[in-house]
Amino acid sequence: MRPKPFHLALALVGLVLGILLSVQFRLTTETMKTPQVSRVQAMAAKVNEARSERDRKQEQVNKMRADLDKIAAGAELGPLRVDLTAARIEAGLAGVTGPGIEVTLNDSNMAAKPGENPNLYVLHDEDILRVLNELRAAGAEALAINGQRVLATSEVRCTGPTILINRNQRLTPPFVISAVGNQDNLANSLKMRGGVIEYLQVFGIQASVKKVSNLNIPAFSGVISFDYAKPEAEVRNNQ
Repeated sequence: MRPKPFHLALALVGLVLGILLSVQFRLTTETMKTPQVSRVQAMAAKVNEARSERDRKQEQVNKMRADLDKIAAGAELGPLRVDLTAARIEAGLAGVTGPGIEVTLNDSNMAAKPGENPNLYVLHDEDILRVLNELRAAGAEALAINGQRVLATSEVRCTGPTILINRNQRLTPPFVISAVGNQDNLANSLKMRGGVIEYLQVFGIQASVKKVSNLNIPAFSGVISFDYAKPEAEVRNNQ
């Protein structure tokens, strides 16, 4: 019985398909064995391992943060938090709000008389310092000039028509000095007879004092650094 053409074609197709599958299998096997593919697979395995390690450490960090927040919220740390907050306010590192006064100062609008020094009718750094010192003496708990926090180390000096404060902040009049504290004490310290306001008004310097029930004084925005001053205890321990 002679095979039919259909059967021969089917056998030929099967033979070709088997050869193709065999070649494909060999190519795949050899490719998997090449060093480049092996390195890629090894790197992929390391990446997956690193990701797993990262996730594990992130879980540890989250747990530690939760534990720290829980400890910080404990009642036993209450006094420490109060002291830290007070220290940050005194250092100017925390914004504050509270009752106080606003002192607005501007150059005189009077014309200098013949022979008079025109600088007498212009605000100077010493005028600003007079106001600041009176407010400090009257118990001001936080001070700012035109929105710039005034620290214990803040300088106030004239640089041409402007006032320089905190090393790089140039301010122009009018100057608004904000002070948080007892409103009556602060205002009276400036308005008393022979006081700062009366002295400035002799030359027509414009000065006004306004009580504000809720002042907002921002935190110091610059950088605080000490190159020479060191804690005394630290110096003793290093000797």
